[in-house]
Amino acid sequence: MLDVDKLSLNIPDTTKPRVVIIGGGFGGINVAQRLKCKDFQVVMLDRQNYHGFWPLLYQVATAGLEPDSIAEPLRKMFGSDKFEDFHFRLVKVNGVNPIAKMVHTVVGDLAYDYLIIATGTKTNYFGNDEVKKNSFPLKQVPHALNLRSHLFQCFEQASMTADPELQQSLLNFVIVGGGPTGVETAGALAEMRKHILPTDYPGVDFNRMNIYLVEGMDRVLPPMSPEASEKTLKYLQEMGVVVKLNALVEGYDGYVATIKGGEEIQTQTLVWAAGVQGALIDGLPAEAVERGRILVNRYNQVLGYDDIFAIGDIAFMKTDKWPKGHPGVAQPAIQQGKLLSKNLRRLIKGEKMEEFEYVDKGSLAIIGRNRAVADLPGNIHLGGFFAWMTWLFVHVMALVGFRNKLVVLSNWVYRFFTYENGTRLIIRPFVRKGDTVRQQFINKYNTE
Repeated sequence: MLDVDKLSLNIPDTTKPRVVIIGGGFGGINVAQRLKCKDFQVVMLDRQNYHGFWPLLYQVATAGLEPDSIAEPLRKMFGSDKFEDFHFRLVKVNGVNPIAKMVHTVVGDLAYDYLIIATGTKTNYFGNDEVKKNSFPLKQVPHALNLRSHLFQCFEQASMTADPELQQSLLNFVIVGGGPTGVETAGALAEMRKHILPTDYPGVDFNRMNIYLVEGMDRVLPPMSPEASEKTLKYLQEMGVVVKLNALVEGYDGYVATIKGGEEIQTQTLVWAAGVQGALIDGLPAEAVERGRILVNRYNQVLGYDDIFAIGDIAFMKTDKWPKGHPGVAQPAIQQGKLLSKNLRRLIKGEKMEEFEYVDKGSLAIIGRNRAVADLPGNIHLGGFFAWMTWLFVHVMALVGFRNKLVVLSNWVYRFFTYENGTRLIIRPFVRKGDTVRQQFINKYNTE
């Protein structure tokens, strides 16, 4: 029997400066890949053993891709001789002690010379515990797999009921949040409704399937340009998505979504894509945190510390151009990670560090086949086929690993010509906690 008390981080002693990186996202891997192990011992701590390309999670959730095509094992990424003093540990970090220069984990403590916090974000439910309990977030691979199983269980059950009210609740899908995740998920469901589901479930009238996109602001894709928002709204409406602007979901009990003002939607599926907050680490003083993110200077040093850094979505760097911090997309994390690796090498040589200057490479969102929007540098706004091709190219190139690029590209080419999603499998039936009706259904058909 495994004795947890006998586990430890088991990191070898070193005479080199030890850099501890918390988080294996875009920021963390870009620092680690560029730090020379002859100069540093690099230790990465994460609760999952892979780096994931989260902008494509919605495609895993809607059966467009398998999870291993958007993820790469961290040990594989750092397995060559080039990273001989790199150490990865699959462990949860409980907190840090800046005075003792120590990281606390569930299996022991680890001293550091330099600490890099790259923990990213987590779902923000804005204090609504009922929504948190009953909705589907979309921030991790398990979230996407749970949602995928749930979606196809809904379709299976809709094909087996003659009760019109029950069937309608199974065919109503509510997506909360009109940002890229919400828009892209709504578009993917609309394409499934048109091209795939009528063939798979000929006994179900999918004209009754409703896809609601609920956004609290007055336009979809608020971070992007008004031109992109206008085009996106047009595309969604053409695809039959019901878009509700200036609308807030006040509650969801697993069966009824209540919108502020009293409107109710009978649904067994509510996807929560309405917001994120920083995945903070305990131990930093309150004055180092603002708006749920860690305050950093232009070198990504945490306020009040010269040996602790924060990069990516968790970092809040105020500049004249970005008074509210950089956008929560991959590029700031990638660029900050690359620069920080250079600055750490400068630091140990006693050289002056370089200030971070974000290079905005634009924003993209895809709504469906030949439907996408792009805000590019130079105040260039694209829509339709050219934006769609740009989105495909950028996302393939951003994937880690040649295999993943090849698998995703081949999947997309196959789907372009066939309209097929090839991963419509319920591998592990999903039951929301407390859903006794669904559990009874699972027990009836999932017997050994």
